[in-house]
Amino acid sequence: MKRDARTLCVTAILLAASSASAQTPTDFSGKWTVVPPASAPGVSMGSAPPALSATGTMGSGWGADLTITQDPVVLTVQYTYYHPREVQPPLRFTYLLNGATSRNTVNIGRGAQEQVSTASWRGQTLAITTTHMFLNPQNGKTMTSETTQLLSLESPISLVIETTRSAVLGGTSSTTRTSHRKN
Repeated sequence: MKRDARTLCVTAILLAASSASAQTPTDFSGKWTVVPPASAPGVSMGSAPPALSATGTMGSGWGADLTITQDPVVLTVQYTYYHPREVQPPLRFTYLLNGATSRNTVNIGRGAQEQVSTASWRGQTLAITTTHMFLNPQNGKTMTSETTQLLSLESPISLVIETTRSAVLGGTSSTTRTSHRKN
C-alpha cells in the first residue's frame, strides 16, 4: 500500500514538472551566427574555387548574424544589412507573441515596404508568417507573397530557422533550412 502511494506521488510530481516545462515557451534570445552548410571538399561549378562558385540558397530571409531579444510579449530580430550601394542602420523586426498582427517596414531598394506578420507557437517552435506585397513586374498589379519562418532550438546553442516561401509569378514554393550557432 505504501509503495503504491509513493509511486502515485512520484508520478504526480513528474507530471506536474513536465506540464510546467511544456508551458514555458522557448527563449531564442542571444547573438547568433549562421553555420555554413557542409560541402564536399573540392566540389565546384565551372573553374572557380568552391567558395566562389558554390550554389547559394535564400537562407532564413534574415542576415547571417542575428541578435534576438525576447520577452513574454515580443520577439525582436535585428541584423545589419549590407549592400555596396546602401548605407542602412541595422534592420529591426518585432513580432507580437500572442498571435496579433505585427507590422514592420523595410526601407531598402525601391522605398518603404510594409511586412505584415503573425507569430504563433507550435509546441516549442515559433512560427512567424509574413505577407509581403509587391508590384508584378509584368503587369504592374499588386501581388502578395507569404513567407513562414519556423524557429526552433536543436540545443541551447543551436538555432534552426526553416523558411518556406510561397510560389509567385508562376514559380514554385521553396523551403530552406538555416542553422545558427550562439555566440
